[in-house]
Amino acid sequence: MSKKDIAKKIAVKRSSAGLGLFAIQDFKKGELVIEYTGDRITDAEAQKRGGKYLFQVNDNLTIDGTKRHNTGRYMNHACKPNAEAEHDEETDRIYIRAKKPIKSGEEITYHYGKDYFKRMIQPVGCKCASC
Repeated sequence: MSKKDIAKKIAVKRSSAGLGLFAIQDFKKGELVIEYTGDRITDAEAQKRGGKYLFQVNDNLTIDGTKRHNTGRYMNHACKPNAEAEHDEETDRIYIRAKKPIKSGEEITYHYGKDYFKRMIQPVGCKCASC
């Protein structure tokens, strides 16, 4: 699926946690939602930059999704998400796929991981719909 095709299926809108990513067309289970993109940086550089849009791919690579062209940055955390991150080990790219069918109008969410949850979300309280 091309970036243009993906762009026709998603929109950034207001959510309970601020801005969020929403389906404007249905997604089937397993279907590609979006790629998480941004500067590809070392872990050391990620530690220097900090921020909440850092997606750790592995011990040596982090994607800094801070720039607004990374629409994937608008996906919010959920304790019971409808999408999940997938690491393509050949290319070290991160794809977000529907974990279950997602209906038009639903917010697209994924679990940010235990470490991120403990450091960034838990101290201020989770704002996901299931909490």
